[in-house]
Amino acid sequence: MPLTRVYLPLTPAHLAALAAGRSVGPVPLLAHAVTPALGKPGLVTDEEELEHAAWLAAADQAGSLSDGGRRRVVAAADVDASTVGHPTTPGEPSRVELSAPVDLRRIVSFHVDEEPGATDAADLLWYDVTELAEVRALVSEP
Repeated sequence: MPLTRVYLPLTPAHLAALAAGRSVGPVPLLAHAVTPALGKPGLVTDEEELEHAAWLAAADQAGSLSDGGRRRVVAAADVDASTVGHPTTPGEPSRVELSAPVDLRRIVSFHVDEEPGATDAADLLWYDVTELAEVRALVSEP
């Protein structure tokens, strides 16, 4: 089955669910990905730049999920393409909706702010999926 890379803005509750062996949900689950709308003529067309744009949109959304003093968390995940819906959302060309929860086995990496309250994309550090405990510890810091 073909896979699609999505970027999920996560909350501490999502991280706790993953650590407990549960999935990120409920569905529909908002995420960001390279979509046909993101690659429209006149916009960026390089695949790597499109993925970066989707990742940035997820980071922005993660900021709105936090209370402003917490670290943003974005998970990159490879999900079944059949579970990715492409709603038309003006102003959000990378927005997708997942029709299935996301298991830890689908997540390939986490991206977490270096400092609480950071807002720049350069502030997001990469963590391997095996570092879930470290990511949870960072996010729980005041």
